[in-house]
Amino acid sequence: QVQLVESGGGWVQPGGSLRLSCVASGFDFSSYNMGWYRRASTNERELVAQITFNGGSTHYADSVKDRFTISRDNVKNIVYLQMNFLKPEDTAVYYCNAPSRIWSWAQGTQVTVSS
Repeated sequence: QVQLVESGGGWVQPGGSLRLSCVASGFDFSSYNMGWYRRASTNERELVAQITFNGGSTHYADSVKDRFTISRDNVKNIVYLQMNFLKPEDTAVYYCNAPSRIWSWAQGTQVTVSS
């Protein structure tokens, strides 16, 4: 079955950094664009970063542009999200998925940014 396992979240102070990882299995990972989503107080999942199937192009929400970097390893079937200069408003549960074919949501990983 399809599995998406997020990890790397935690608590950091404003200005800190975290790197999230998502290990995928059960589907042809290298054929799908992948994205990172987050769910904050709105309870709606916001797509914050996405990367094409071969890693050739990336796109970011304005709220994270120039601070977050998405990347992928199609050998290991992992998509990463490097988060720098974190702000309290980045606090959320972060999930990975394929924007073109949303699989069942996994547990996500909690990111908390506070002083």
